Amino acid sequence: MERWNERVERFVFSTSRLAPEPPAADITPDAAFPSYFISDMMPFAPADWALKVGGLVARPGALSLDALKKMPRTDMRVRHHCVEGWSAVAAWHGVRLSDLAKFVGASSDARYVEFRSFDSGYYSSWDIESATHPQTILAYGMNGRMLYPDHGAPLRLYSAVKLGYKQVKYLTEVNFLPNRTGGYWENQGYEWYGGV
Repeated sequence: MERWNERVERFVFSTSRLAPEPPAADITPDAAFPSYFISDMMPFAPADWALKVGGLVARPGALSLDALKKMPRTDMRVRHHCVEGWSAVAAWHGVRLSDLAKFVGASSDARYVEFRSFDSGYYSSWDIESATHPQTILAYGMNGRMLYPDHGAPLRLYSAVKLGYKQVKYLTEVNFLPNRTGGYWENQGYEWYGGV
């Protein structure tokens, strides 16, 4: 069934179709927007945190948060959909993954992107089309302020095109790959594609 689901989800997916932006009045209060991590305690970024970018790229390396903030900023307000049945609205800001892909010179042979975290090894992998969708960003801000640790500081993946468990928080690595890998929940039976 999962293969059939993925075929249908890929068929209805469009790299140019944007999720509607709810009005600002719909923003979920911070205290009511659930936060989640798999570590026993809330993860905090190491003092020397940097985002490692690798795989099939011309310019692999590590980017500090300041370096990411110097890249073009994208702001969006979208509804978050959780596989558990709840949804919430937040305004996010950060760097489009498509801009990062251009910056590092991602190869056209990279058909997948893997996102790794310092939250007890949490990770997920995405198809390149969803990863480079205009509404997929590496978010360092939420609701007009810098991201707090309970929502994935200093950097998290956020997109309008995937379910919540695909939105990796506490990012440490972005790898552009030729082959599909799994994910923390995907390896436990959750759908790999996880589209909305």
